[in-house]
Amino acid sequence: MERGAAVVIGGGPAGLMAAEVLLERGISVDLYDAMPAVARKLIVAGRSNLSITRSESFEIFVGRYRERSEVLRPFLQDFPAEALQAWVEELGVKTRRGSTGLIFPETMTADHLLSHWLERLQSEGLRLHCGHRWLGWDGEERLCFDSGAGPVTVPYRAVVLALGGGSWPQLGSDAAWVSLLASRGVMVQPLQPANCGYEAPLSAHFLEKFEGWPVKNVVLSYRAKNGETFHRRGEFVITSYGFSGGLFYACGPLLRRDLTAVDRVSVTVDLCPDRPQERLVERLSLPQGRRSLTSHWRKTIGIEGVKAGLLHEFVPRTASASPEQLACHIKSLRLTVTRPRPLMEAISTAGGVCFTELDASLMVRMLPGVFCAGEMLDWEAPTGGYLLTACMATGRAAGRGAANWLEQQAKNGQP
Repeated sequence: MERGAAVVIGGGPAGLMAAEVLLERGISVDLYDAMPAVARKLIVAGRSNLSITRSESFEIFVGRYRERSEVLRPFLQDFPAEALQAWVEELGVKTRRGSTGLIFPETMTADHLLSHWLERLQSEGLRLHCGHRWLGWDGEERLCFDSGAGPVTVPYRAVVLALGGGSWPQLGSDAAWVSLLASRGVMVQPLQPANCGYEAPLSAHFLEKFEGWPVKNVVLSYRAKNGETFHRRGEFVITSYGFSGGLFYACGPLLRRDLTAVDRVSVTVDLCPDRPQERLVERLSLPQGRRSLTSHWRKTIGIEGVKAGLLHEFVPRTASASPEQLACHIKSLRLTVTRPRPLMEAISTAGGVCFTELDASLMVRMLPGVFCAGEMLDWEAPTGGYLLTACMATGRAAGRGAANWLEQQAKNGQP
């Protein structure tokens, strides 16, 4: 006999994980999603290299969530990276560990994992309702949906909202839920782009030659207005609008915050992190002969391609002719950025439902029986498995909270 029924709205990783927990507790689940199929963003994001999670110490891992580390800690402790990897293996999907600690499905894509997951969920009784866009509540506190064929109303005793953020709206996360919850008095931090590119003033000549080029093995540094510092080795990419890629994603929270107060900030890039400045001066001081500057840099210090292009773009010609000045620029090249790219282009979202609006089980305090999970909560994280892990962990917590709520209601004799 069923021990109750629950509704999940949103068929991404958080929603599917909430549904799994509910089903395991003997609770029937109807899952509604606005798209023709579930987990569209997961499929697109995991088309080539799906990072499930990352193998590193728990304290380092939880620290990646910055200001939200402590509020997310209990959910991540309950479902840490090791548990997520074991869960994937238990689904029948083998995993492998990359050299940087990233954990991937052996197939490297999301399709295999999702097909196994959906097969198991549906065998346990999950009822999927795709193409149903949530519109809020009606006057009788029923959930309202647009099915495409007409309005649908659904009564509920517990509902998990896992509606995503506002990035990649064409895949379903269009942030329409923000106004629906705000109209019920739920406090939502404004959604902002996370893990996104940053616009920069680059010349047409530079872009014609180097758009799409990766700038590898560099160290990007930034000192925020509040004194917080960022210093990390990695790479970034030249784009048609400026810069994107791993280092700018990771530094993004500091850049985004400062750019709300000023119209531009500058980061510094060490183009030769493995060579001290004195050695660069020594090598650049060798006779140039008939070689061009670019050829001289390549022969003496190994700077060529896009790195040489950046020097030509940002270093004054007079400084380029001075070994001392040029070495200083190579070790600390200033790159100006002006603003983040729009939310719809971002990989993920910052902002969302404030944790102060939720209890420890992720239930909205002023909406009994309504739980929230995943990217619609007010947290952000870098790419590399952290996003998926927190979505799954909060999905599990919300599913467990909804199950406990239903069981308590049953004990109290609630209809």
